[in-house]
Amino acid sequence: MTTTTAAGPAADGAAAAHPRRWAAAVVMMTAALMDLVDVTIVNVALPSLGRELGASESALQWTVSAYLLGFAATLIVAGHLGDRYGRKALFLGGTVGFGLASLVCGLAQSPGQLITARAVQGVAAAVLMPQVLGSFHSLFRGNERGKVFGLYGAVGGFASAIGLLLGGVLTDADLFGLGWRSVFLVNVPVAVVVAIVAAVVVPETRERTAARPDVPGSLVLAAALVAIVLPLVQGREYGWPGWGWALLATGLLGLAALARRGTLLPGRVFRVRAFSYGLAVQLLFALGMQGFFLVYAIWLQGGQGYTPLQAGVLMLAFSAGGFLTAPAADPLAERLGRLVPVTGAAAMAAGFGWVWAAMDGAQAAHTGAWPMVPGLVLAGAGLGLLIVPLVTIVLSAAPPELAGGASGIFSTAQQFGGALGAAIVGTAFFSAGSVDAAMTWVLVAYGATALLALALPRRASTP
Repeated sequence: MTTTTAAGPAADGAAAAHPRRWAAAVVMMTAALMDLVDVTIVNVALPSLGRELGASESALQWTVSAYLLGFAATLIVAGHLGDRYGRKALFLGGTVGFGLASLVCGLAQSPGQLITARAVQGVAAAVLMPQVLGSFHSLFRGNERGKVFGLYGAVGGFASAIGLLLGGVLTDADLFGLGWRSVFLVNVPVAVVVAIVAAVVVPETRERTAARPDVPGSLVLAAALVAIVLPLVQGREYGWPGWGWALLATGLLGLAALARRGTLLPGRVFRVRAFSYGLAVQLLFALGMQGFFLVYAIWLQGGQGYTPLQAGVLMLAFSAGGFLTAPAADPLAERLGRLVPVTGAAAMAAGFGWVWAAMDGAQAAHTGAWPMVPGLVLAGAGLGLLIVPLVTIVLSAAPPELAGGASGIFSTAQQFGGALGAAIVGTAFFSAGSVDAAMTWVLVAYGATALLALALPRRASTP
């Protein structure tokens, strides 16, 4: 079994007693918060940046998808690089890279510049994020490890809510005339401070027996993911040409070849029924959620006259629902197993269906928020019941020696699913010019999620 150790003369047992371990944890969580917040903070600012930069509909989709694709394509190999060669340098490089990419995003003068910087931002986030969890695993032992991962989970849970609210506040406040640019520029001072402090307090850690990273495989993965998303975003603009379908097929074949090759995506783990079905659940969940919030933010501000702050505050109802159910989700899953994520997916479908009904019935120029709030809360409650036990159920099904790779694939599926959601649901919305086609895709995604969740193990086990 793979062992983790802090670099240097300290033994494994001594690593847990590193004198600066909690200071390092706080600094690394702050860096992780930049990524976790960035996923939602941009959605609220999309209509504003689209107007100022003259961005096309496909450019708005790429603003979301480029970040998620960069993250998904880099995450697995970045984790392997940190395990083998040391996590501190990669963490510092990812933090600095994220800050620089955020600066370019904030200064962008065209949609192309912004999309390119967003892709780099996603790559930088993928470089730093696995080093955070890997370092925690190395520096903490026993109860302390449980505490630090619990704290990280709490920070992650609040991040989406913080992003929605902060995106609205910063865009509406128009500090120094920056408007939407401030949602990116706010990362710059945070990245600078984190990098300086981390250079002092974060110790070096690595895996003793980590395998050599598969860099060629990671390049194939990146190309395959882009090949799948590109025709879905641009196909409508070019009349769904034959080259687009060929590119899509090539991307799918590339992913299959990687799984068969087994160095980047260990093929053996896909033969575990619970993991394969759980991966599909994760992908569809992210597809529906990211697609919904892309369309919802544009609909609220572009069609209903909501300000960015009003839109952000309204969408907090979704986060509130998640906070209600997340603490009870794992204990319930221990008793009821797969019925909990099945119920969660069904609740998300019902909640978003409620929101759709309120959206479809809107006649006034500015729709009141209260008819939509119950649906958002219900969908958020479903999120807590779905995603919290899903991690336990799926990752505990992977063989112990493949746990690290399985975790990376699981996270990659979430990012890639989000990119697909922005592409598919966004394209449906812009093609039809109404929310009906887009919301149909969202409900289909969650209906399929509930059906696939029925194939998960009857009982959850603790990883």
